[in-house]
Amino acid sequence: MRRFAALIDSLVYTRSRNAKLAAISAYLRATPDPDRGWALAALTDSLDFPAVKSATIRNLAGTRIDPELFRLSRHHVGDTAETVALVWPEAEGREQSDPNIDEVVQALSAANRATAPDIVASLLDSLDSNSRYAMLKLAVGGMRVGVSARLAKTAFAQAFDVALDDVEELWHALDPPYEALFQWAEKGGERPDLSATPFFRPFMLSHPFEGDHLDLDQYAVEWKWDGIRVQAVHLGGETRLYSRGGDDISASFPDIVEAFDRDGVIDGELLVRGTDQGGEAASFNALQKRLGRKTVSKKMRQEFPAFVRVYDLLMDGEDDLRLSPWHERRQRLESFVPTLNADHFDLSAVVDVDDFAALEVMRAGARDAAIEGVMLKRRESPYLAGRVTGHWYKWKRDPLNADCVMMYAQRGNGRRASFYSDYTFGCWTQDGELLPVGKAYSGFTDEELKWLDRFVRQNTLNRFGPVREVKKSLVLEVAFDSIHKSKRHKSGLAMRFPRIHRIRKDKPAEEADRIATLQAMIG
Repeated sequence: MRRFAALIDSLVYTRSRNAKLAAISAYLRATPDPDRGWALAALTDSLDFPAVKSATIRNLAGTRIDPELFRLSRHHVGDTAETVALVWPEAEGREQSDPNIDEVVQALSAANRATAPDIVASLLDSLDSNSRYAMLKLAVGGMRVGVSARLAKTAFAQAFDVALDDVEELWHALDPPYEALFQWAEKGGERPDLSATPFFRPFMLSHPFEGDHLDLDQYAVEWKWDGIRVQAVHLGGETRLYSRGGDDISASFPDIVEAFDRDGVIDGELLVRGTDQGGEAASFNALQKRLGRKTVSKKMRQEFPAFVRVYDLLMDGEDDLRLSPWHERRQRLESFVPTLNADHFDLSAVVDVDDFAALEVMRAGARDAAIEGVMLKRRESPYLAGRVTGHWYKWKRDPLNADCVMMYAQRGNGRRASFYSDYTFGCWTQDGELLPVGKAYSGFTDEELKWLDRFVRQNTLNRFGPVREVKKSLVLEVAFDSIHKSKRHKSGLAMRFPRIHRIRKDKPAEEADRIATLQAMIG
């Protein structure tokens, strides 16, 4: 654990991408199996110990640490795992040990709700403070060390001089601790055979379109639908549904899994049909009611029927089409989709447009149809993993904006743990009541963050655990993609992707927007 803890320290204290890649690569080359595989899984939040959650750690802390001391320390540090690692009392008469990661993983995997506190406490007693922190982060996830899954895969590819695209593909098909992956990459073993495995293929991603005119004869235009990107795979008699990040979401959408019964791999947008939209796609808010559910009732399936709007074909049977140009894949797709269940799959249409002036008019009117914007795809482009320049572009509709009043603030995590960087904001009712309409933690510069943190500290009215209520005097101009009705919020509204656009120091709080103004923006 000490070697892993040292890796975590080195990743926390550098912002350099190259330094992070070098640290991970060196660790992977120097660490034996299966520890290095477990470490990779921990760095990319690919481990799950059902019996060990954040609440388990907080409750356990209360048995060894004075509750008020822990509350104050947690408030100052901003992270539960770091707080417990620092203030956990050293066990008298017990020598600290250095278990390997595999021993820790096996212990946590064997835990149930009854035994988890004792198992975690025993591990905490045996480790030094750095190793305690690494163990707790491994146990509950959320490393927040500036390492994305893509960066971890890149480090793996660099460590063993193998192609990143191969690593991407194999990564999602294998389970931690990835021993077959290391055997192939480091020791020249046979590439794992995935021919009968319904595994995830990395998505092709797009670049934002900045308004530079493209030759529309070379690009196809499609709508950018307001759902979530998914990949459906049927191979070896088994179907799986994957999210953009490669997470298996089959359990949340069994209706899609049951309906996709033809060998192949499709790429599309997961949507929900609206009961009052004539069978067309409902808003993202409707889709959210089904996201993340481990079980889906028959009633839920009937009230929020899911379907996939398909826009690419990666495999047709055993034929891998990814290196074929888009126009050839599209031709195969137009024959493939009609063979699928029409209730759960339809074809994303290619939009005819004469010039950019007409395209801009189309994009501007997209909001009225609950569409995010348009996609431009080069007709000759193969299907390439990642974000490759010159192939696919997204031209999203302009964001909505509203002037809101800051109401509450909370500390961030990671390098923001010392700053109040998460802001809840509201708008006024007709009766002059301020109701929360959203929460944002992005969109501002580091200098603006320092200013906002200072404002929170100097204008605090009340404290509710880690949350501070502030004087209702600061107006924030908030940009957001869309707004929907919500029964979970007192205002009856929920914003999608809110971010701070401007700090309106010039605007009095009483001149901020009204709830009615936001209600008129509902798509």
